[in-house]
Amino acid sequence: MGITQDLAKYCNELKYRQLPEDVIDRAKYFFLDFIGVACCGSQAESSKSMYRFVREMGQGNSVLIGTKRKAPFLYSALANGTAGHAIEMDDVHNESSLHPGVVVFPSALATGERMAVSGKSFIEAAIIGYEVMVRLGKAIGPANSYARGFHPTATCGTFGSSVVASKMMGLKTEKMVSALGIAGSQAAGSMEYLAQGAWTKRFHAGWAAHSGMVAALLAREGFRGPTSIIEGRDGFLHAYTSGADASKVLEGIGSGFEILRTSVKPYACCRYMQPPIDALLKITKDNDLKPDQVEKVRLGLLSAGASLIAEPAEMKYRPRSVVDAQFSMPFGAAVALLYRKAGMGEFQLSRIRSGEVKQAMKKVEYRVDPELDRTFPRQWCATAEILTKDGRRYFRKVEHCKGDPENPLSWEELTDKFHDLGGRRMTKKRRLKIIDQVRHFEEVQNLKQWSPILLGDR
Repeated sequence: MGITQDLAKYCNELKYRQLPEDVIDRAKYFFLDFIGVACCGSQAESSKSMYRFVREMGQGNSVLIGTKRKAPFLYSALANGTAGHAIEMDDVHNESSLHPGVVVFPSALATGERMAVSGKSFIEAAIIGYEVMVRLGKAIGPANSYARGFHPTATCGTFGSSVVASKMMGLKTEKMVSALGIAGSQAAGSMEYLAQGAWTKRFHAGWAAHSGMVAALLAREGFRGPTSIIEGRDGFLHAYTSGADASKVLEGIGSGFEILRTSVKPYACCRYMQPPIDALLKITKDNDLKPDQVEKVRLGLLSAGASLIAEPAEMKYRPRSVVDAQFSMPFGAAVALLYRKAGMGEFQLSRIRSGEVKQAMKKVEYRVDPELDRTFPRQWCATAEILTKDGRRYFRKVEHCKGDPENPLSWEELTDKFHDLGGRRMTKKRRLKIIDQVRHFEEVQNLKQWSPILLGDR
């Protein structure tokens, strides 16, 4: 068999009883994180326009997280994925440089509601969704994907969603292979959103979830896709990158789980900005530096992320929208320096227009540091140096940013993030109930009956 068939066979045969406790725990952990970011993201203007579109698709029974609405299940996945990716606080896998949760969980939730599956089936499907997305992302290589203009969350996500939906629908290996094959003709997602700060990056996650579900539904009805969509001459590994490593798709499969190597974002911006921000915050807090003491900030960046957060410089120093700010290293450094935070409250239009922030951005310099690339993508390193007006110099290198598997948010810290993000749309009583039930999600018997808890109160 080929790579596509072997991957489908593994996904089809994996059962909940084979999953280690720490893997099950991480699935719950990332599900709670997704609920929080989707709930908060439901208030973004991009999400509101998506909900207006979804309303035109008719009535449905699948929840739109953080709202009082329901939608047809295919479109609820589209909307929930788009909302989850709107605030740039969703999980990320460093080595593959993609966001698995905002594709996997919308697909699992919508399909799970449709099929009325158990919590155990949900966890089982979510874990294989992470496996497929991440393994494909590692195989194509993030720098190669960006160089081609493709967003790996979008392209790899469609495949991940297809196996999630196939698993929940009970498709056997042959039809799961077809679902993957059909997904390959829907894999899309252009990086051109960076040019004007457009909303299409947010759409990528929802569309990948939606498209993968369509692929599984077609395969269930006998529609056939190519059985070599990953490795074939015109398959994914050849069409979407110029430097694929096909061995990474199946390497070590079954001996470990990629969900354990996934990170949580503490800051509301691109993942490539988070290590430099982390380094800056450590310097300012450890030394109690005030903004007016700072003469200059110098940052060392990874080359892989430079085109996202540092280039072109004239645009990065003049963000005009929230999306621009989420991908502007000078902006992220400026708000971290001024407010010692880089959360939702900092990535707002009011901060973008602030004269204080604009002045702080002028103090920020950055450069790509080849030394940092030596351990990428295994480590996403960054350096920060602050020079003060009285001649002092402070330096910090971050090898594992807060939220990385090696430096994780505890369950308590994650629930604090959940309360912070969900507080605008859900009462504390509802949030506490969600936390408790997600932590015991294997006890859920019917996802269709359980899911209304995710609707908003406000």
